Amino acid sequence: MFSKQITMSILAASLAVSVPAGRAAADAGDALAGGIIGGIIGGAIVKESNKPKRQTYTTRHVPSATRAQNAEVQTSLNYFGFAAGSPDGVLGRNSRTAISQYQVFMGYPPSGYLTDYERSFLVSSYHRAITGGAATTQLVAQNQMGTRGLLKAYQQEAAGIPPTMATTPMAPQTPLPQQQGTMAFAPVEEAAPQTPALPNFVAQSGRPSLASHCNKVSLLTNSNGGFTTQAAMTDANFALNEQFCLARTYAIARGEELAQQVQGFSSDQIAQQCAGFGPAMKEHVAALSLKPQAEVLQGVGGFILNSGMSLEQLAGTARICLSVGYRTDDMDVALGSALLLTALGEQPYGELMGHHLAQGFGATRRPDLALTWYQSASDAIDNGATPVFAPGQPERNSLIMNAAYQINGRAAGPAQSAAPQPASLPSFSIAN
Repeated sequence: MFSKQITMSILAASLAVSVPAGRAAADAGDALAGGIIGGIIGGAIVKESNKPKRQTYTTRHVPSATRAQNAEVQTSLNYFGFAAGSPDGVLGRNSRTAISQYQVFMGYPPSGYLTDYERSFLVSSYHRAITGGAATTQLVAQNQMGTRGLLKAYQQEAAGIPPTMATTPMAPQTPLPQQQGTMAFAPVEEAAPQTPALPNFVAQSGRPSLASHCNKVSLLTNSNGGFTTQAAMTDANFALNEQFCLARTYAIARGEELAQQVQGFSSDQIAQQCAGFGPAMKEHVAALSLKPQAEVLQGVGGFILNSGMSLEQLAGTARICLSVGYRTDDMDVALGSALLLTALGEQPYGELMGHHLAQGFGATRRPDLALTWYQSASDAIDNGATPVFAPGQPERNSLIMNAAYQINGRAAGPAQSAAPQPASLPSFSIAN
């Protein structure tokens, strides 16, 4: 019911924004042009380009030798956090998407098809990681990118960069005054008085680190042979943790793809802009642990109405800042972005609030409040909304709901139907 009220409020305040009916707002922002302009975080994403063409992949008979090679690729992609699905040896849509995400992450052209070198590096890195034992575990724990960080470490090592630089964030060098038209940089020794970068196992203010947590979850998932299935679920809390970290991976990859299309700004500059999301949304993030879902979204709705930004700008900005928040382990930025997307009518993002409340990252642990967020996201997907995390896994929705009921000490009942939506609801979707 509240979803209808808040979207009606947004419509009333946004008559000047023409948003034609069509695809769900979750697809907005796939192709961004322009740069960052003034707004609530000191910047917002400008216009969107034409709707990208949908790619289709045809499944055909695959010889056994090729299938084995493909399964090895899928296993490697899954290990490094690029969700390729079940390693069945058939490179379908999910696998091609995972390959593209791997290519983007490594700086290769994102074609969805591996070159011989890209495949060799991916598979050899996987075998190196799983045979590394304690050394691999230590590298993963020291890197906020988790198992993905291993790929960067191996890549930089192959390029001749010392391992200590490959496994820890590189601090910017201090520029010296220009001399004779050249820019000099302070030698490493002169930076000694500054506090050296150390592995960060907890976030600021003593709060637990989601990045470190997901690293551990990923290691356990790999040792278990894959993600928990609904039929084999014995630990509901761990199953939710797996799905939380999977959603985090999707959010990071999605935002990084969009950020690459923002012209004129580096990833560090975008991260600095997104840092403003935390203070701007802190009141609403704090309310998450104290108030029912309807009251929280009502407050976020007021924020949207007073932002002075178009729905397209807000949604595009929130997707990029959601990625930044998770990548930098800033839960205020991540939660603020997820709340904003949900209040804009993209209910599947409500799953993230459920995870944060269920596990206590960026919010007080409240499984009871989490259930409402999980349920609204599940209802939206059941009613036709496009899943934003792991869309190729149809069982995922029911797995999350069963686990969410279990951690609340309740048996999962039939999903409650969502409140009827007004006929004008598509007007709130962000057009491509």
